[in-house]
Amino acid sequence: MLIIGITGGTGCGKTTVVNQIIKELSGEEVTVISQDSYYKDLSHLSFEERTKNNFDHPNSIDFELLKQHLLKLKAGETIQSPTYSFVEHNRTKETVLVKPTKVVIVEGILIFSHPDIRSLFDIKIFVHADSDERLIRRIKRDTTERGRDVNEVLNRYQTTLKPMHLEFIEPAKEFADIIIPNNRRNTVAIDIIKTIVHNRIFQ
Repeated sequence: MLIIGITGGTGCGKTTVVNQIIKELSGEEVTVISQDSYYKDLSHLSFEERTKNNFDHPNSIDFELLKQHLLKLKAGETIQSPTYSFVEHNRTKETVLVKPTKVVIVEGILIFSHPDIRSLFDIKIFVHADSDERLIRRIKRDTTERGRDVNEVLNRYQTTLKPMHLEFIEPAKEFADIIIPNNRRNTVAIDIIKTIVHNRIFQ
């Protein structure tokens, strides 16, 4: 099994990179696990309290559960991955059955911040994008998909997203094996990743 970690700031285009890699593999050969599914259960807090939680700090992620699940997949076992609701700001009661595959892609803004998780990645990829571009994408996504209003998104960006990016995400570049610029010139980097993946799982 090949485990690939893909990180970068919010709105950097991680999903685009993930999809470009998946295109080269059949659905049965690759599984994608999102860090967002592993936000800690905040059922003990009220909705109002949950909205004030700092979801961009590593402490918001249940890394121990993610680690257990990745180790189980690596051992050939199935897992029940949690699911998360961005509308409720909380983990839901539903889980998703995930089976081990040749390639497992783990994506999320904080996955390089935890040494144990980082050590499980065979390939570590950092997707870089301009901060203004990332903010615009975040506004579009959060207002259309997550029920946020613009003022809420901008306030969170200024008070939480930007400081957390500078403290935890940007420094993670030093752990990356490959840094991909998220623009039209990233085709060479994607081709390199595809070649590595094919060499590792089809040799």
